[in-house]
Amino acid sequence: MIVTYPFSAVVGLGDLKLALVLNAVSPRVGGVLVRGEKGTAKSTIVRALAAQLPTVAVVPGCRFACDPAVPDPECPDGPHEPGAERVERPAALVELPVGASEDRLAGSLDVERALTEGVKAFEPGLLAAAHRGVLYVDEVNLLHDHLVDLLLDAAALGTCYVERESVSVRHAARFLLVGTMNPEEGELRPQLLDRFGLTVEVRASRDPEERAEVVRRRLAFEADAAAFARRWTAAESALSARIAAARSRVPGVRLPDARLRQIATVCAAFEVDGLRADLVTANAAIAHAAWQGRDTVTTEDVRAAARLSLPHRRRRDPFDAPGLDEALLDELLERTSGDDAPDGGPDGSGPGGPGGTPPPGDGTGPETRNHPTGAEPPTDRRTAAADAPASAAAGADADAPPLAGDPAPDAATATGAAASRAAAPKAASQTASQMASQAASQAAAQVAGMAAPYRVPLLEVPGVGEGAVGRRSRSRTRRGRSAGARRPPGPVRDLHVPATLLAAAPHQRERGHQGPGLALRGDDLREVVREGREGNLVLFVVDASGSMAARKRMTAVKTAVLSLLLDAYQRRDKIGLITFRGADAEVALPPTSSVEAGAARLRSLPTGGRTPLAAGLVRAAEVLRVERLRDPARRPLLVLVTDGRATAGGDVDRAAALLAGTASVVVDCESGPVRLGLAVRLASRLRARLVPLDSLADLGSVVRDHRKAV
Repeated sequence: MIVTYPFSAVVGLGDLKLALVLNAVSPRVGGVLVRGEKGTAKSTIVRALAAQLPTVAVVPGCRFACDPAVPDPECPDGPHEPGAERVERPAALVELPVGASEDRLAGSLDVERALTEGVKAFEPGLLAAAHRGVLYVDEVNLLHDHLVDLLLDAAALGTCYVERESVSVRHAARFLLVGTMNPEEGELRPQLLDRFGLTVEVRASRDPEERAEVVRRRLAFEADAAAFARRWTAAESALSARIAAARSRVPGVRLPDARLRQIATVCAAFEVDGLRADLVTANAAIAHAAWQGRDTVTTEDVRAAARLSLPHRRRRDPFDAPGLDEALLDELLERTSGDDAPDGGPDGSGPGGPGGTPPPGDGTGPETRNHPTGAEPPTDRRTAAADAPASAAAGADADAPPLAGDPAPDAATATGAAASRAAAPKAASQTASQMASQAASQAAAQVAGMAAPYRVPLLEVPGVGEGAVGRRSRSRTRRGRSAGARRPPGPVRDLHVPATLLAAAPHQRERGHQGPGLALRGDDLREVVREGREGNLVLFVVDASGSMAARKRMTAVKTAVLSLLLDAYQRRDKIGLITFRGADAEVALPPTSSVEAGAARLRSLPTGGRTPLAAGLVRAAEVLRVERLRDPARRPLLVLVTDGRATAGGDVDRAAALLAGTASVVVDCESGPVRLGLAVRLASRLRARLVPLDSLADLGSVVRDHRKAV
């Protein structure tokens, strides 16, 4: 039997625990997106949560986990009579792999059997398996956009629709959606970010004591997982009971008009788009009140919800990182709080009910923010953790769920610990504020030489590829316009009806068919050949030598490359960045989906020295060779930004020969009244398209105006 690492044993990560628990309490919150660096227990804590969810009652034999009390009337395995036989099983944890297909996610219809036998044969997908459980998507930012859209549509509607050539199936699909991602590998697009209810940023703790405790617990778990899990049984049972109690409390939680106006004021002040933020914040505040044992939403509930629901909705530019000004949030909440309702249960006497008794497993000390406690953690270690600075990984949120069965400290201990902690964060916040101010000044100095990006013309790879879905070059894909028909190499996924009928029509007499309609056989079926657009690998090779270092020219070059990066972002490309200066070339950014990382490297790009043009071309050839092995279907596009001068680094002609057959664009940066035309010659050697830097923005406007005219 596989033993799951206990949820209560995870050290720190207070904000993440709170976000997951709020979704477990109320699925209406809309899921959690976990952003963070690698090795921060993102996957571990998600899998641990599933084990704490209440068991679900299902109809025996139903592949769609119908509830016997209220079965889905349109269940493909139905109909089920209400009150039918039932079995209890744990809530499902379903993992969606990055390489999954649309049919694997939503389910598939056997079109061949439907047309030839009249049988509606449906094979459920992962959305059906996750119904009433948890759907976990690791590296959600690497999923194709149309799969993310399909996934989020199902999560929002609570229903999955599958349609193939007028044959339609629908079934319930309500689940707790959790996605994790490493921002270094690329951001989700703002319109997809907005579909996740809450977002949490996690980072590894910088506190040595906390890091040591993480390793200590992990080693104990790996040495004897069963024994380790038994140590945390009491804490896990208390957590599971508290989630179940909060779930039952949610329908009775009241959201006063004053708090609703407070939510609307906060969302409007932060200038979030649309009204989804208001709805999510309201649902999260209700869930938070239920989790805290209250029957009325308070300002504290609104604050806890807003901290998790708004940061990712404030992105305006693709290069912006999610974030929230908590000082502004506190100011808005204080300005609109008015007379808050008593911070308590039905009789207003405390967070858990009469007498102020805490909910099950509620530790009242602020140390519970970042240090989940358990049944047996040593007292001295807990005290040391309470006096330590708040963990960066935990988010330092007073609203994080007190998640384990630790007894509350006595009043004297709590007061002393609170006083010592109050002083440390104040000094730390002042230091952090000063550091942030200095960093902002430095960043402003670095980007001062870059103007606002502009729209650039479409640069594409010639021919027709078969790469990942995108918006740059022509490609045969499963989504796009119909470009013909073919015999299916396997099961029919996209039936071409006219071609199928034309293939079957000549054989009706020999098949003995009479009357209306056609007799179809499997070899009559044809599927659509579709042509759409693919994303490419756009490799930027930028000349950063002394000949480019003139202030105005480098500003224009950086702005042009930033504009091309923005274009790559919008067209779903992977990007890479190579710079050459001095004696050699370096890979400033290996091929990645994170154009944000490319923009950051570009802003701090150093200039000066000789011009090793050949070294830059050789390094580009090496990078492309490796990438062809990794992803042979993704076609490359080389964008060389240079004035064509070469004062070091070897033979340019031999280096250019290494890139034969690679689609290339040379952006000519040469300026002034006297021009040598070196970039023109280089473009000729590479058989590349030549685009003068000065006309890059003008070309974009010409293309835009032409499209409008057409």
